Amino acid sequence: MSNETEKVDGNDPVGTAPAAGGPAASAAAVVAHLLAKPLAPGLYIVSTPIGHLADITLRALAVLAQADVIYCEDTRHSRTLIQHYNIKASLKPYHEHNAETERPRILAGLEQGKRIALISDAGTPLISDPGFKLVREAAMLGYPVISLPGASAVLAALTSSGLPTDAFLFAGFLPSKQMARRARLTELAAVPSTLIFFESPQRAAETLADMAAVYGARPACMARELTKLHEDLRRGSLHDLARDAAAGSLKGEIVIVVGPPVATETTDSDISAKLEAALTTMSLKDAAKAVSDALGISKARVYDLGLKIKSQSSRETP
Repeated sequence: MSNETEKVDGNDPVGTAPAAGGPAASAAAVVAHLLAKPLAPGLYIVSTPIGHLADITLRALAVLAQADVIYCEDTRHSRTLIQHYNIKASLKPYHEHNAETERPRILAGLEQGKRIALISDAGTPLISDPGFKLVREAAMLGYPVISLPGASAVLAALTSSGLPTDAFLFAGFLPSKQMARRARLTELAAVPSTLIFFESPQRAAETLADMAAVYGARPACMARELTKLHEDLRRGSLHDLARDAAAGSLKGEIVIVVGPPVATETTDSDISAKLEAALTTMSLKDAAKAVSDALGISKARVYDLGLKIKSQSSRETP
């Protein structure tokens, strides 16, 4: 195994044997190796820590150190990370309020052959953060776009939640108004996957209460302050989490993970009960569609049962 190598920059293999001095010296050797090669021009999408400053990759440090400019959401926030690792690159803001004016300047910099890094306040850029249009336009114009994977609150919450990870949907932030929020939750109710949401501490209690109202007692997890000193994960039913959140004030960044709907077999009796109610105000065609949509089953199955109900009703009518 000592002769095996791994590629740390896509081109040059570096021996995996630890350098003298232990892990710190080995990490420093890898960063030094990466810094020894000029950074190619392009747009670098660089993931940064979501809390713990040590959760950054060696490659990310090397790219940030060699970038001509680093674009971030808030220069005051990102300066903490940059100063911690003694990175001298210039910081410039790129956020939803200035994206339309800054995007052409960034693209012009790429045209000039600059090395430009894009980071977010925390975690992986573009995830509920600006940057999608920039990446799309840079790629359309043929400029290299290189993504450096790393920390993500979405995946950190999911993998620690104890909920299914084979299929999941990240739904970002929900609407702030209750009616719109419940409407969006209803739209997602039938998605056969674990759902992941971001939420502010000020609205978390209200959101969990709405989730409990729409999703019932689905299992869930509320992850707060991930990787930080006061990291807190609470697992239970949505009713439990809603009750706990309402009982006290919450602080810090919050991720809510909700388990998928439990698959249950829909019986003919279930369908017939809904059909009979629908048929009092609708035609068979409209009732069949409404019931099939509500139960997530075949319209043909519902329609056939409707024909039987109508036939039975006509025989019973004198």
